[in-house]
Amino acid sequence: MNNNAFRNLSYGVYIVSTWDEGRATGCTANSAMQITAEPATIAVSINHQNYTNQCIEKTGKFAISVLGEHSEPSLIGGFGFRSGRDVNKFDGIAHEVKGYMPVVSDACAYFTCDVIDKMETETHTVFLGKVTDCDVLKQDTPMTYAYYHNVIKGKSPKAAPTYLPED
Repeated sequence: MNNNAFRNLSYGVYIVSTWDEGRATGCTANSAMQITAEPATIAVSINHQNYTNQCIEKTGKFAISVLGEHSEPSLIGGFGFRSGRDVNKFDGIAHEVKGYMPVVSDACAYFTCDVIDKMETETHTVFLGKVTDCDVLKQDTPMTYAYYHNVIKGKSPKAAPTYLPED
């Protein structure tokens, strides 16, 4: 089996956020997709070991900030390679509360969701969320995972659903 075939699937780059007892927290994700239009429903995949997973489980809510090609690349590493258990990832990061959820200001769009179901895999939880609010924040081309790898030269952490060891 040639695992490089997975690199041909299309992904975006997102910050998935929620609350940790009144403190904003979140993680970088690349697996988010619209499931239905009516009612508007989105699914996100979050690793079991990721602190954000536990926080979404507790709050029953999450937000997705869609990063654009002109979003600050340091957002990806800041939310992706550190744990919210140890640091406040939102320290020094411009953000707003939209639909009662923390949203990164340097995103091109956002969605806030109430968890309506979930599916457990061996390593990840797929949270299904009913969209409660969404909007376009700025005009920018949404960042794809291919853009992140090929232009920004970013890497995937081992907890990412798309992680493949380097050849």
